[in-house]
Amino acid sequence: MPLFLLALAVFAMGTSEFMLAGLVPGIAAAFDVSAAQAGYLTSAFAAGMVAGAPVMAALARSWRRRTALLCFLVVFVAMHVVGGLTTSFGVLVGTRLVAAVANAGFLAVALTAATAFGPAGRALAVLLGGSTVACVAGVPGGSLLGWRPAFWAVALLCLPAFAALWWIPDTAAGTRPAGLRAELAVLRPVAGVLAVAALVNAATFGVFTFLATVAAGVAPVPVVLGAFGAGCLAGITAAGRLADRWPGRVVAVGGPLLLAGWLAAALCAHVPAVLVTLACTQGALSFAVGGTVIARILHLAEDAPTMKGSYATAALNVGATAGPVIAGAVANPFWPAAGLVAAALVTYACLRRT
Repeated sequence: MPLFLLALAVFAMGTSEFMLAGLVPGIAAAFDVSAAQAGYLTSAFAAGMVAGAPVMAALARSWRRRTALLCFLVVFVAMHVVGGLTTSFGVLVGTRLVAAVANAGFLAVALTAATAFGPAGRALAVLLGGSTVACVAGVPGGSLLGWRPAFWAVALLCLPAFAALWWIPDTAAGTRPAGLRAELAVLRPVAGVLAVAALVNAATFGVFTFLATVAAGVAPVPVVLGAFGAGCLAGITAAGRLADRWPGRVVAVGGPLLLAGWLAAALCAHVPAVLVTLACTQGALSFAVGGTVIARILHLAEDAPTMKGSYATAALNVGATAGPVIAGAVANPFWPAAGLVAAALVTYACLRRT
C-alpha cells in the first residue's frame, strides 16, 4: 500500500509536468504574455528537474529519509497552491522552478526508498507506472480543468502520499551515510548505463511531445495518445517482472525491436491502423527497455545509497529535456527517435564488451 501511495504522488508530479502542454494558451491569455513566454514554464520545470535531483539528494544525505520526502512533498504542494493563486507571471515561473526541484528531490529519494518494499525492478515499475499514466492524463486533464483548477488538483492528488510516508523505513538517528565523494565516485562505472537511459528516454519523449501533431489528420488524437499510454503502462509493468531476473535479455531483445518500430513509424505512420498499433507497441517497448535500464542503474549504484536515485532521475530528465529539442528540429520525429535508440544500443554493446 505505501508504495502505491508514493506512486500516486509520482503520478501527481508527472501530471504537473505534462499538463503544461495543454495549459499554455490559457496561461498566456490570463497573464497577457505570448505563447512563447508561457512556454518558459516548461523550460523552468525541465531545468529544475535536471539540476534538482543530484543537488537535493546531496543536500538531504544526512536527513532521515522520511523527513526528506516530507519536506519535498510539502514544498511541491505549496508551490502549486501559490501558483494557482498568483496574479504575477514571474511568481508563476518561480513556483514551477521550485516545484520541479522538489519533484526531482522527491523522486530521487523515493526511488531509493521504494527498494525497501521489494526488488528494484518491481518497485520501479510501480513508481514509474504513475508517470506513464500521467503522460496520457496530464494534457487532457489539465485542458479540461483550466489552468488554476489544474494546479490545485495536482496539490490535492499529493495529499494521500503524506500517509504513505509513515511506512517508509527511516534512517536511524545519529548515523550518516557514506561520504559524498565516495558516492560520486560511483558515477564513473555507471556513466555508460546512465547514457543509455538518457538516450532511450530522449527518443520516447521526443516522439511523445509531437505525437498529437503527427496523429492529427491521420487518426483520432485521443486514440493514439491512449494507445501510447496503455503501451507505456504495459511496458513498465513487464519491466517490473523481468528487469530483476533478465535485464540483459530485455535490452538485447527489446532494444532492436524498439529501433525497428521507430523506423517503421517513420515510414508508415501515415496509415491510421499502423500509427495506432505502433503507438501502443512502441510505448510498451520504450518503457520496458527504459525501465529495465533504470533498474540496472539502481542495482549498479548500490555503493551510492543516498545518491543512486538522483542519478536515475537525472538520466530520465536529461532525456526528457533533450528529446523534444532534437525531435523538434525535423519534420518527422520518428527518425531522430530511431537514431537515439541506435546510439543507445551501440553504447550498450560497448559496455557489454568492457
